Amino acid sequence: MALKIRLARGGSKKRPYYHIVLADARSPRDGRFLENLGSWNPMLAKDNDARVKLDAERITHWIAQGAQPTDRVLRFLNEAGIAKREAKNNPEKAKPGKRAQERAAEKAQKIADAAEAAASAE
Repeated sequence: MALKIRLARGGSKKRPYYHIVLADARSPRDGRFLENLGSWNPMLAKDNDARVKLDAERITHWIAQGAQPTDRVLRFLNEAGIAKREAKNNPEKAKPGKRAQERAAEKAQKIADAAEAAASAE
């Protein structure tokens, strides 16, 4: 059975609250879980200590048993010093799209044409 340490949403509409749970990878997001390992309240300020609560002892136990944390949970574990998250790097994502590149080329061409016209007028 593949185990995941992931978020299960609670709270009301527009007021999210998440439980950090250990669940079977095949179960639904808010469905059955094996153990509650903490909570995350995104409505609190980022510097508030109550924003993320973790049961570090149980989390390290389940990671040793082979449970895989999701990316968001791994961020919390990295901040708490429980697990290491490697920084991701996608240089392709930072590049502008095809249409934006075409518009930039057109703009550069217009500037070059204007400079050439000004130089020939003198």
